[in-house]
This record gives sequence, C-alpha cells and structure tokens, in this order.
Amino acid sequence: MIKSVSVAALPVTEDLVIQKNRIENNAEPGCKRVCIVTGTHGDELEGQYVCAQLAKILSDEKHNLSGIVDIYPAINPLGIDSITRGFPMFDLDMNRIFPGSTTGSLAESVAHDIVRDIEGADICIDIHSSNIFLREIPQVRVSEQTEDELFHYALMLNVDLVWIHSAATVLESTLAHTLNMRGVKTLVVEMGVGMRITESYCVQLVDGILNLLHELGMWNGIVREIRKPMVSKDRGVDFLNSDAAGIFIPSVAHGSYVNTGELIGKVLNPITGNMVEQVISPCDGLLFTLREYPVVFGGSLLARILGDENG
Repeated sequence: MIKSVSVAALPVTEDLVIQKNRIENNAEPGCKRVCIVTGTHGDELEGQYVCAQLAKILSDEKHNLSGIVDIYPAINPLGIDSITRGFPMFDLDMNRIFPGSTTGSLAESVAHDIVRDIEGADICIDIHSSNIFLREIPQVRVSEQTEDELFHYALMLNVDLVWIHSAATVLESTLAHTLNMRGVKTLVVEMGVGMRITESYCVQLVDGILNLLHELGMWNGIVREIRKPMVSKDRGVDFLNSDAAGIFIPSVAHGSYVNTGELIGKVLNPITGNMVEQVISPCDGLLFTLREYPVVFGGSLLARILGDENG
C-alpha cells in the first residue's frame, strides 16, 4: 500500500510528495515494524535498487511475512530528480537538518514528517551510497554510543565490514542519530559509489535485510547464507590522502587485500606526464575505500585500509 508521508506545495503549482510502500501481513497490534529508508542524498542511488528488489520479494511472498515493513525509497525526491546531492532550492544537506521542524523551511518540515512517520518502529535501515568520489564496500557504520544496542543487528545484514566509529564524530542532526535517540534502532549502511548502482552490492544487502527479518521472526521465506563481516574501530583504519594534485590511477582492485609497501596507485601530472606521487600501503589489510573520481588535490582522500589486527 502506497502512502504519503509528507505533502508540501511547491512554487510551480506542483506538490512535493514523500511516499512509502507499506507491506504488511498478520499485522496484529504490537507486531514488529521495520523501516527501510534511502534517497536522503540525491546522488545516492544504490538504495533505490535495494528498495525495488525488496518490495517485489515481500509483495510476491507476502504470505511469508509477519508484521510491517515500511519502504521509503526517496526521502529527497527533488534531489534525485535534479541529480543534486542536497535539497534543491535551499542548498541544504538533508541529513543535517533532522529532526526537522513544523515552523522551519520546506526541507525542515519534510524532515519532521519523516521522523514522525518512522517513530515507533523497531528497527530502521538507513541506506546510503558513497559520493561520486569514493567507492565503498558494503558496510554498516555504528557509533560507539549505540554499539551495545546495534552491533548484534549489524552482523545480520550480510555486509563485508562493520565500522564502529568514535561517538565524537556523530552528527546530532542526522536521521540515524535522531531515530536512535528516540528509541528506533537505526543502522547506517554505506556502499557503492554516487550516481551509480552496483547490482551485486544491492543484492547482497537485500539478502541481509531478509536475514534480519528472519532473525526478528518476521520472515519465513528463503534466507541465503550470509557472510561474517570484518569488524573495525577507528584505530584500525589507515587513511591515505594525496600529497599532490593530478589524476589518480589505482593499481589495485577495490575490496582487495593489500600488503605493507604495496603500490596502491599513482598520481600523475597531466601536463607533463610525470608521476608526482606513489601511493603506498602503510599496512597489511583490506582496501575497503578507493578513489573513484580521478582528479585529486593535496589532501584528497584516496583510500582507506582496515588493518589486519581487526580481522
């Protein structure tokens, strides 16, 4: 059942409408409810495919579902329509204005309606892609502040990495933080690259979500075997940043295992053709982030490596 979560008038005789697809079966009072949210940033499209596949499976096999699954495929539809990361017209990052406000701007009003609609759910999966610059392996990001409550569920999602990051880096204005503080267990999934759909990653996450529903007692359909993710805290992650400007040409594949001293890539000067920097791995580990957009400047992030001590 398609429902409108938020409706607001636009200055072009049209309405901004945020919709969700509610799929339910045996939805008795007090039944479990899981929310799948994506499309917060207009250049993040991986979640679109996840929502499409999940909606089809759950709709086709509704008899295997017990409870409610709410799917929000695009909470920033204007951004998606205009291929804009933020909320158009207001130049806002939508994931920096939660919980929103009934008296604020259009974007804040929409954010308020979304939070209000999700409140009361048992679990929310907040799906993001990376940006156009970096490619990420499927991962769940959990703050130390919510680790005790969320870690168990993160292991169920069939991702390659669970990254437990410092609570100091948590932004209170994100959807995930807002919902966690309101009692909705919310996990942030990051995968792929901006403006693209990596089908294999999406299928992997759909399998993970079905496994989560199964573990919650909500799904009796087919559940594939899931992988055991690597687990990291900040101290186990090495960040590789460029020292020079130019074009970055990687020498290794994203998601591969690299060794200390191994060449990760080169930065070339396109005017002279000279190599201005060799990017070398400082440790043995998993290359879970790799630069996708080739143009770099001094300080540009090129890669992240998860050290062996976290394996």
